[in-house]
Amino acid sequence: MQQTLSPTTVIDVNSWNSQLSMLSKQYQEADPYPHIVLENFLNPAILDECIEEFNTLNKADGWINYVHFNEKKRGLNKLDQLPDTIRRTINELNSPEFLAFLSELTGIKNLQKDDFLEGGGIHQSGRGGFLNIHADFTVHPHHRNWQRRVNVLVYLNKDWEDEWGGQLELWDRKMTACEKKVSPIFNRCVIFNTDADSYHGHPEPMTCPEGQFRRSIALYYYSIEKNPFRRATHYKARPGQGNKLMVKLDNAMVALYTEVKGWLGSNDKVVSSILRFFSKKK
Repeated sequence: MQQTLSPTTVIDVNSWNSQLSMLSKQYQEADPYPHIVLENFLNPAILDECIEEFNTLNKADGWINYVHFNEKKRGLNKLDQLPDTIRRTINELNSPEFLAFLSELTGIKNLQKDDFLEGGGIHQSGRGGFLNIHADFTVHPHHRNWQRRVNVLVYLNKDWEDEWGGQLELWDRKMTACEKKVSPIFNRCVIFNTDADSYHGHPEPMTCPEGQFRRSIALYYYSIEKNPFRRATHYKARPGQGNKLMVKLDNAMVALYTEVKGWLGSNDKVVSSILRFFSKKK
């Protein structure tokens, strides 16, 4: 979709709303689970500013290092530590107007934003980075009746080469095969349901050059439920993948950490030391 936007406009919600009838049908009928890939999603000039701000953050103190058997990436999810344009972009994607668009697109009413940016915010992976196939945690650790429903990922990677890897893989619900791969290219947005069996990830260590990064803005949305289904992030071994025992052991540690965080309100930065200690890979 071609956009002509003012320099300060992050997203042309009206333009996307004009296509909702077609987009919502495409989303809700997609396989292997409801999802959609949208090109030229945000104002490219705004995303250029976000990239420049990413470049200033490499040595910032707020990064969370997710390094364990099933994952190798960094995240920063504190709004007050994010630069102005990235923060403004996130706020626009948490606005009432965008939430209304998401609800119509997905068919899920009354979606809630997450000001904690739990597990989200901005993500960055370099050479060797990966994220094993998984289904996401299902309940917000600090809101026990918030069921996680939708992921929105916006990629910021110019000149990304497919040979480097990093493609988002969408697997069927029985984890027998990858049904779709999505390259993480600049201004591409992927939106998908986060059900208990919405398996996804980019499981092969990336081979991008040193100093090249796979970057994204990641936001998650919730609905308020009386009795939500509760489970931590659940990794799955792919058919033929070795070290299945380590995948299961790592799942147990992630589940324990998630429970402790919910009880004590722990900060995500402790995850690095806990999971790294119990991982034989890192």
